[in-house]
Parts: sequence; C-alpha cells; structure tokens
Amino acid sequence: MFKKILIANRGEIALRVIRTCKEMGIKTVAVYSTADKESLHVRFADEAVCIGPAASSSSYLQIPNIIAAAEITNADAIHPGYGFLSENAKFSRVCQEHNIKFIGATPEQIDGMGDKANAKATMIKAGVPCIPGSKGLLKDVPDALKVAEKIKYPVILKATAGGGGKGMRIVWKKEELEDAWDSARQESKAAFSNDGLYMEKYIEEPRHIEIQIAGDQFGNACHLSERDCSIQRRHQKLVEETPSPFMTKKLRKEMGEAAIKAAKAVKYEGVGTVEFLVDKNRDFYFMEMNTRIQVEHTITEEVINFDLIKEQIKLAAGNKISGKNYEPIMHAIQCRINAEDPYNNFRPSPGKITEYHEPGGHGLRIDTHVYAGYTIPPHYDSMIAKLITVAQTREEAILKMRRALDEYIIEGIESTIPFHKKLMLDEQFNAGKFTTKFMDDFKF
Repeated sequence: MFKKILIANRGEIALRVIRTCKEMGIKTVAVYSTADKESLHVRFADEAVCIGPAASSSSYLQIPNIIAAAEITNADAIHPGYGFLSENAKFSRVCQEHNIKFIGATPEQIDGMGDKANAKATMIKAGVPCIPGSKGLLKDVPDALKVAEKIKYPVILKATAGGGGKGMRIVWKKEELEDAWDSARQESKAAFSNDGLYMEKYIEEPRHIEIQIAGDQFGNACHLSERDCSIQRRHQKLVEETPSPFMTKKLRKEMGEAAIKAAKAVKYEGVGTVEFLVDKNRDFYFMEMNTRIQVEHTITEEVINFDLIKEQIKLAAGNKISGKNYEPIMHAIQCRINAEDPYNNFRPSPGKITEYHEPGGHGLRIDTHVYAGYTIPPHYDSMIAKLITVAQTREEAILKMRRALDEYIIEGIESTIPFHKKLMLDEQFNAGKFTTKFMDDFKF
C-alpha cells in the first residue's frame, strides 16, 4: 500500500481524499495556490506545498510544479480528484515516468475515452448501444449534410474533444446545419484547440443516467449501480440521485452489463463512470466514459455503504475488485450548493462567508471545505458544498432535503440554496417526471 499520497486538487474533493487516506493510515500532501492558503484541505493534510499563484493555469494545471511537490515530499502516489488534471493523459504519463502512481486511468485509457469519436467507435466494437451518427469525424458541411439525411433530423453536432456543453449544436432542419457547423467548430477550437466534429441523432426527452464502474489491473470489472443526473443547466449537473426514479430491474441489469462491456473493452483500471442517454422508451445509448471519480460519487457510497475513494486507492495499489455488482438499498439525493445567484441567472458570487451553519440529523452528509470567515476565490468552479440526504424511500429523501435546506445558512455571498428549496417543492420533480430539458421550463 502507498505510504504517502499527494492530492493534486483543491476544495472539498481534496479534503474528501485526505479523510479516506487518514482512515487508511496513509500520509497526505496538499498542494495549493496562493488563493487557497486558508482552505481546509491545506489545514488537514500532513504536509502542504504552495504550487503557484491563484490562476489555475499557473498552479493546479502546472504539471512540473505538482511533480516537484511530490518529489520533495517523497509522495509515492498522486490522486487527481476530478476536474483539473484528472483526465489528462500527459499528467498520467508523466507520473509513470517519475515512478509516481497516478490514482486513476492509464494514459492510453484516458486518450482512448477522451476523444469522443474514438470512444464511440470502441463502444460499437464492444457491442455497447450507441446513438446513430457519423462514423468518426465529419470532413466538411457536405459530409455532415449527407449523414444528417441518413439518420434524420434533429441531429446534434459535437466537438470530439468536448466537455461542459462546448462545441455542441442541435440542428433541427437542413437549412440550419451550415451555421451550426461554423459556430460549433469555432467554439471547439477556442475551448479545446481542436475543431473536429462528429454527428449523432438528437435524442428527444432524454434522461441522463450513468453507471458507476470499477476495474482492476487484471481485466476484471463490476458496476455499482446507477445515478440519475437529468437535472442540469447548460449541461452542468445540479442535482443527482440514486436509484433513478425511471429505473427498472431489467433496465439496470442491461445498463450494468453494457457498462461492464465498456470497461472491459478498454481494460479499465480504477473507478470510473459510463454515461448514457435513455429515451422515453427506456432504450439507452452510450454517451461517454469519465475516467475519474465523479462529483456525485457520494450518493452511490451512501446507498451501497461503500467508500469509492478507498476503492480507487486499493485498485491503484494492485488489489482486485470483489467481482460483485451492487444495487442500491437506500435512496440518496445530492444538491450541489454553488456560490451563485439563482435570482440573477446563476451569476458567480465569490466573496467572504460571514455566517455559516450546517444542517444536521440522521441521514445527512455534507462534503465541503468552507466555514465562517472563509473567502471564496473567484478563480475556480463555483461549487462550495454537496448536500446529500439518504432515506429508505425517495419521498423521505426529498422531505429530508427540504428540512436540511431550511437549516442550511450561508451568508455574505449568494448561494443556490433558494433554487434547491424551490426544486424540492416542484410537482414534476417530486413525481420523478423529468428529463434533461427540465430546466428549460423551470421558472425561478
């Protein structure tokens, strides 16, 4: 087992990893930018190294600085968390070159799944259901028109190096395609330095349901059930839950088997997620594979009583998976509490937290790094806490979440707590009748 792990991340996920390491008897190293000097992950790690100024491009994305921090502290492994360098093949490769274990996927797996067109081709070969679309990247507008004619409108153009909704355009009819092509390419090139596009049939009224997977270094893989991530705004998840209110035993079995096929097709090592779109008829299609821990891993942990961070570390150390597939025995919901103003188009709201009070009680979990007096810097993602409720039924989990949100006090900045309060009272949400388009009609 590892003796010392450097956490190449910040905020609540860095603190989350530190906690599990301490429980495993593993020493920890925090890295931080000058803006994060007072963050709790710095305080609770065994050692801490400043790796640069506030901008992530000069700190958390600086591979040489992180490797140097690992070497001077004699860390034998690096946990990348999520975001930043967690799905960076170059970082995984550099760790290998310096004999530091990257707690995550191999460079080949990251490269293979990071390119969406290549990932889709791999899944088709493995027999995983995929959305009809282009075979690889599109050459030009005439090529795109030809594919769209074959698979029928509406279609969606996607950046092959995409993420977060960038480089994506829905095309409802032939006349719109050329403009969509131009704008998607420009956005993709600006965001990813790659203007490659591919096309898929646009699935109407979809659910976004993902399957948690784990794979070891011996080619074994298992799944740990699903999460419903359909409540999202601009392709950014807001609320996640498990089990999905749309799920059936038959669908869970089929999606779980497909996710295992996907993992075995790339000989996946570590903890990851296979994401699917599910239509109103419960037909499902591969969307992408995330080769890292997810923000919403918490709810899976709660419904199957399983520490996914510990599993990540054990798999990276060479342990085998149990081989068992899991089904949820409870119901869990996670609300992402962001430093954003929901009354002002969710505008980021950095600043000093003047008052902070967390809710308590049975079946409640909060993953956060903030406290009264903490200043939220403007340089990073606006998520400041994850509020999770766990209960025997979905109805009970929602009632518990309502109560917890009423107790949660964050002053000095704006937060998304008022949005979540309203969502938990929404009739459609309570009935479990929602798709990825839910937020288009949700008035706040």
